[in-house]
Amino acid sequence: MQRFNDFWALVKDVWGTGVFGMDIATLLSALGIFVVFLVLRGLIARFVIGTLRLKTKRTKTLLDDEMLDALEAPIRMLPIVLGAFIALDYLPLKASHQDVADSLVKSLITIALFWGLHRAMTPLSRLLVRLEQIFTPIMIDWMVKTIKILIAFIGIAAVLEVWGIQVGPILAGLGLFGVAVALGAQDLFKNLIAGILIIAEQRFNKGDWIRVDGVVEGTVEQIGFRSTMVRRFDKAPVFVPNANLSDNAVTNFSSMTHRRIYWHIGLEYSSSIEQLRDIRDQIESYILTNSDFANPEDVSTFVRIDRFSDSSIDIMLYCFTNTTQWGEWLKIKEQLAFAIKKIVEEAGSSFAFPSQSLYVEALPGDAPEVFVPPKSSRKA
Repeated sequence: MQRFNDFWALVKDVWGTGVFGMDIATLLSALGIFVVFLVLRGLIARFVIGTLRLKTKRTKTLLDDEMLDALEAPIRMLPIVLGAFIALDYLPLKASHQDVADSLVKSLITIALFWGLHRAMTPLSRLLVRLEQIFTPIMIDWMVKTIKILIAFIGIAAVLEVWGIQVGPILAGLGLFGVAVALGAQDLFKNLIAGILIIAEQRFNKGDWIRVDGVVEGTVEQIGFRSTMVRRFDKAPVFVPNANLSDNAVTNFSSMTHRRIYWHIGLEYSSSIEQLRDIRDQIESYILTNSDFANPEDVSTFVRIDRFSDSSIDIMLYCFTNTTQWGEWLKIKEQLAFAIKKIVEEAGSSFAFPSQSLYVEALPGDAPEVFVPPKSSRKA
């Protein structure tokens, strides 16, 4: 019995002393307070967010709705911060421990604030639409990304300052380290500068169809800090370093004002001059009177007898369509091909095809005599 009493005395001593001079009951009470706020976090956040959402729906703009969606996660963190503050305040902490508790609460508040600012930049970027008259959409996208990085950096620095860690000496040390890193990351900075030049020169934008000889051809989907993602026409993504796009010639098909049609139409040599002239004039009239083709005053347009080929007389057709869409351009070319075939057939001519003629005037004089076998003398 005495040993049991000794054991019970030890239990009461541990229960009363606890951790850091606080009894277990107080610690469990503080933990219970935090758990209650953790459980009620969903209800509190739902009530706050629901109230705010009712107010945002009454407005005509969508900016406040998008802002609320962005801030929903940081708002849900506030009950946790409040629960941590009340739980730590309930504990009878010593001065040194109280400083740690205050720093912890300040850190949580700082994280919630800068997290909210970071997420809020996405809907706030819509306010930068007016700057598209000065900057390209890609430059605005880069500005938003840069601001987000700055907010994250300042937030990390603020948390470090809360814990008494000076950011200045760290930056100074990183400066020396950065020089060493920069020497080994020349390609990274080269691609970064190349990306800035691409955006500043407006070589291409998202959605443009580009071709870089020997590199890639496809549609631009994203222009990043280091590389640009181009999706080929077989839907395979290609990540091209910005330096390759900056140093090489880039053809931007999306910037075309017209699309060209350049054909050589081969007619038979038996076609008369009147037939050739009639075919040429009718093709030219079809192009000039069709609204699908560009005006000759804006672009070069030619329909001329061009050359005498090996097996045909060629008419050169050189014109441009008003549309730059590939599918519509193919349709216009098809209609033009039907029209040309009809014009040639109605003119009584025909299309030529590659052929060769061989003329034999006479056999050589010293050719061997033709052997004629004798008739058989045997009677049937």
